Amino acid sequence: MQGLHLTADLSGCDPARPAMCERAALRALCLAAVRDSGLAPVGELFHRFEPAAALGEPAGITGVVLLAESHLAVHTWPELGAVTLDVYVCNFGADNSARARTLLAALEAAFAPAGVERHAIVRGARTPIAPA
Repeated sequence: MQGLHLTADLSGCDPARPAMCERAALRALCLAAVRDSGLAPVGELFHRFEPAAALGEPAGITGVVLLAESHLAVHTWPELGAVTLDVYVCNFGADNSARARTLLAALEAAFAPAGVERHAIVRGARTPIAPA
């Protein structure tokens, strides 16, 4: 199976952005970005962590959107001004690479980071392997 796996580590994000610590805001952002990119959501889970009472800091969120094409995962750390993004698409039947790049770019723009570290990995066999 050939696919594209994109990751981005965002730094210098404003912790006051609602998507950094409000579950509903991150969910709405992710689902809109998925739909706008042309990918198909088939399931989701968003979990907000409890604030560290002793520190009085805001708590982050982990969100996952299952895609017909594979997945999107987002992790926010408002206390660090950081976000990690993970987009993986399978390219079975159609090349979804441009859609994956569009999704990642939309999420990066929404968090307006001061810095970004990106990685792209082509996964799986590039040509079908005949069964032995």
